[in-house]
Amino acid sequence: MITRRTLLKSIGVSAAATALPQSSGSARTADVIKPIVVSTWNFGMAANAEAWKILSANGRALDAVEAGARVPEADPKNQSVGLGGLPDRDGIVSLDACIMDELGNAGAVFDLEEIVHAVSVARRVMEHSPHVNLSGPGALQFAIAEGFKKENLLTDASRAAWEKWKAENNYTPHDYIKNHDTIGILAMDATGNLSGACTTSGLAWKYHGRVGDSPIIGAGLFVDNEVGAACSTGKGESVVKIVGSHTVVEMMRRGAPPQEACEEAIHRIAKKQPDHKEFQVAFLAIDRNGEAGTFAIQKGFQFAMTTPKGASLVDGKSLL
Repeated sequence: MITRRTLLKSIGVSAAATALPQSSGSARTADVIKPIVVSTWNFGMAANAEAWKILSANGRALDAVEAGARVPEADPKNQSVGLGGLPDRDGIVSLDACIMDELGNAGAVFDLEEIVHAVSVARRVMEHSPHVNLSGPGALQFAIAEGFKKENLLTDASRAAWEKWKAENNYTPHDYIKNHDTIGILAMDATGNLSGACTTSGLAWKYHGRVGDSPIIGAGLFVDNEVGAACSTGKGESVVKIVGSHTVVEMMRRGAPPQEACEEAIHRIAKKQPDHKEFQVAFLAIDRNGEAGTFAIQKGFQFAMTTPKGASLVDGKSLL
């Protein structure tokens, strides 16, 4: 009879080697870098700067990631997040966001219209409701009840871009390589606690009601205070199919450093999705040592990182 141990030996892997550590961060406590905040894309530099005000004053990681994510949400020149986001094919700007704290609490909003700071509404869902997810008109109703003000999110610049797209295309969403600039932000505070947030206006020219990975806990964001945190950016449909951010964190739980965990998740997408050369996905992760890692399908992904040593914009590695 062939047992599991016999099979493992036959392929050169001992049974002892399959034992999984409970945490990826317990072996190098002397090297822990904290606080730390990382976020996706070059506009993450401004987000990190706001988050760092809180982290450097010994504030909570949760407050830091919310404050950081609010920066691109309020920037009308950023056409992929919040105010001024590119609309769906019907000319409607809808936002998706989620947030997760060190205790595993989470909140998210899907298809939220007319509210600039979707990440803050997501936090209110987490802290002021019994739910994790609220969507559409219900999310808007909740936001208004919580004191958020309605605002027209479609700026003149984004309206002009939409009008140009309508004139040149057949009312069909496309271009997954360019329309991908979600902001995901992860932080570890001075006490060693982790939190994360993710917010976006989603794919430009999408079908009305489309939701990507950004507000889905485990897809666009996942935080486990014993292990690390991860977020994603890019084609949300592809991330959802592998529960991407959770996959990265689970790789770290099994001992992989953040870089290796992000690479494995991208390779999994490439293996299972033959059209992967036609779109962009990137993962960003930190572990409990304050070590960061990232990997993308396409070239060009950057992430912002701020530690006590300073702030930097880092070019990520890619599959292609």
